[in-house]
Amino acid sequence: MNLRHANHTIYVGAGSNMANRLDNLRKAIDLLNQLPRTSVKKASAVYHSEPLGFPAQGWFYNAVFELRSELNPEAFLLLCKRIECLMGRPADHMKWGPRIIDLDILLYDNSTCSQKHLTLPHPELSNRKFVLLPLLDLANPIHPLLGKTMQELLETCPDTSAIERTEHTLLTGS
Repeated sequence: MNLRHANHTIYVGAGSNMANRLDNLRKAIDLLNQLPRTSVKKASAVYHSEPLGFPAQGWFYNAVFELRSELNPEAFLLLCKRIECLMGRPADHMKWGPRIIDLDILLYDNSTCSQKHLTLPHPELSNRKFVLLPLLDLANPIHPLLGKTMQELLETCPDTSAIERTEHTLLTGS
């Protein structure tokens, strides 16, 4: 598959539970829009969600962004990690811990990939309401490995954490 010159659809999950969470999500959008041959087309509503894995921390603001990009998955992931670092997230962050920003590639077209640092679709996508709900604000794609829509995955999602949609918007017209 030639991924070099195509215009790919990428869904990115974003979360923040430190400092001004809403500003962090907006800054992430601005920085993603500055990537070469990449643009953020849509952003979901912002969701307020309970932390998973390490409950002794602040609640998150989560959203999903729909992007178009000519970048391949590996280059896009590397640039997302640079944005996280630029925004103040250390490379050696604690798993499940507080974060100023977290950017996860959820879906990259209908691509599948299993490498040391990149798994597509995101391996926890079907287990997290805080990405399924905002993703459904934008689209209802079929999971390329499970063959189910995001709505179907939400209906069987094992995540019992609290989550609520806020009135915050990230892009005009979203």
